[in-house]
Amino acid sequence: MTTITSAKHTSQPPRWLGQRLKSLGESLTPGQLAATGRQMLLPLMGILVFVGFWHLAAPQVDTSLGSFPGPAQVWEQSQQLWQEHVNQRERADKFIAMQEERNARILADNPEAEVRIRNYPGAPTFPDQILTSLVTVLAGFIVATAIAVPLGIVVGLNRHFQAAVNPLIQVFKPVSPLAWLPLVTMVVSATYVSDDPMFEKSFLTSMITVTLCSLWPTLINTSVGVAAVNPDLLNVSRVLRLSFWTHVRKVVLPSSVPMIFTGLRVSLGIAWMVLIAAEMLAQSPGLGKFVWDEFQNGSSQSLSRIMVAVLAIGFIGFVLDRVMLLIQRRVAWNE
Repeated sequence: MTTITSAKHTSQPPRWLGQRLKSLGESLTPGQLAATGRQMLLPLMGILVFVGFWHLAAPQVDTSLGSFPGPAQVWEQSQQLWQEHVNQRERADKFIAMQEERNARILADNPEAEVRIRNYPGAPTFPDQILTSLVTVLAGFIVATAIAVPLGIVVGLNRHFQAAVNPLIQVFKPVSPLAWLPLVTMVVSATYVSDDPMFEKSFLTSMITVTLCSLWPTLINTSVGVAAVNPDLLNVSRVLRLSFWTHVRKVVLPSSVPMIFTGLRVSLGIAWMVLIAAEMLAQSPGLGKFVWDEFQNGSSQSLSRIMVAVLAIGFIGFVLDRVMLLIQRRVAWNE
């Protein structure tokens, strides 16, 4: 009898969950509930309409490799790419385990023998290339931010320096990554010479190209935000006779944070877009190289795999922007 009562009791939802749902329903007015429903429903409807149009239009487009892939083919290839990644990881684990067993036998016979474990020589999988692209774009973005924010503060504080630098900004800002890439490749090849390099040349080439193309929005927005600081705050700083660094840290930076983060969001989007083109041309590991290799492969599955990469690139770009927006809302005073 006790067992039956216990089963009935555990099948009910926890009391705190019911109280939470009740309080949530009471805190939202009917108008707010309707607005929340629209915010969730409208994007979902847009996605469904897009997928439906894609499903109907894809078979009508014939290419040299067959019909354009629809959602079903793309989903199938995404699963296959993940399975290839799982299989590759299993082979890599077996490869490492075999070396560890071999090294154990060698050390058992000769404790002073030198042994080492080599990395698995297999080609990087699709998730591996996504991770490589993320590391590259974040490295280039961090370097661009480290250059653009301090320089933007100096430009915004000094109108004479601004007049001197502004022509250079306007000249270099619209330069395409396709123009920067050959120059960066030649400079890196000529200057980065080492028997045991810390970074691959292809990584440095892509990272520097990302930096050169993505620093301008942050630089411009930072200078504009610094120049637009409330004059009353500047007068208070003069009255208190704050030092330059205290003035920048206590007055300028807090006031210009909203504009700085607007520039950072734009710069990160440009960095992600530029990286794909740089990886395609530099043949550095990453999503760009994956797309180019599949295009050169020319198999019946290539279009579906390229479409998987396109959707992954777009989704990752969206996530990066949302992350920057969340950081902005926690840091910027106007949020």
